[in-house]
Amino acid sequence: MATRTTVDVVNAHRASGRFIEVDKLNTFVLDKGTGEAVVCLHGVPTSSYLYRKVIDELADGGMRGISFDLPGLGFTDRPEAYDYSFTGLARFASLATDVLGLDSYHLVVHDIGGPVGFAVATDQAERVRSLTILNTMIDVVHFEKPLPMRPFAIPIVGETELAAMAHATWPIVFRKMCVTDTEGIPLEEMNAYIDLLKLTDKGSAFLKIMRSFTQTEAFRDRCYRAVQDVSYPVQAIWGDQDPGLTYERYGEEIKQVAGLRHVHRLPAKHFLQEEQAPAIAQRIIDIAKSFRP
Repeated sequence: MATRTTVDVVNAHRASGRFIEVDKLNTFVLDKGTGEAVVCLHGVPTSSYLYRKVIDELADGGMRGISFDLPGLGFTDRPEAYDYSFTGLARFASLATDVLGLDSYHLVVHDIGGPVGFAVATDQAERVRSLTILNTMIDVVHFEKPLPMRPFAIPIVGETELAAMAHATWPIVFRKMCVTDTEGIPLEEMNAYIDLLKLTDKGSAFLKIMRSFTQTEAFRDRCYRAVQDVSYPVQAIWGDQDPGLTYERYGEEIKQVAGLRHVHRLPAKHFLQEEQAPAIAQRIIDIAKSFRP
């Protein structure tokens, strides 16, 4: 039996989805299952690939799991001239739900997909049926990038740091920052993150995203409106061993701003979708069943 390679993993991921046109961009989307739609927004340096296990679990649980690659990441186009700010990505995500024909959906957000998704939820509040928040930030004004991500915001330094991210080095970062245990994650699946990040432009669009965070008070207020006095239920699920977006700082912040009684804490780091897909999917299914319009 031939050994599976990272190229095989990336190709299999591509084959498992399809392409749609959003804002004139060729956009990759995972779309599996039937039933109520669940839109899962990723962050950086990831893509819909991060949600592949969650999507499968949702589909098996009777839901329609959806995750599309944001511009500049994964298989979606990476134009040089594009608005890669949170505001621009939120506009794109809203357009994607239109193209997908989603009159209503449950929303899941993670990493910078948090502020992007919060803006979408505020703009499409009448269509959102529930909101599930995974390790992210909401007070964008006071957000500080975790130490390992800061170099990417600096010209030249970021390019150098990105070039150093390769198959030989990424698994070390992956183990330290992303997951608590790599025993069940094959090396080729870890390295697929790097290939999908650099795919056609060596990661230059990713650097644009990292240098375009929207951190205004107006955008923060837009994020807050997604979790305060809303008609849909809100929950937070946290990988409580995340060394960057720590529960103590960012999980508690979400809890306070959203007025949550508690946060569902799971033994995982930042990529909790890799380690806790069944638990995450079940929580999403449970909150979906709790909604009564």
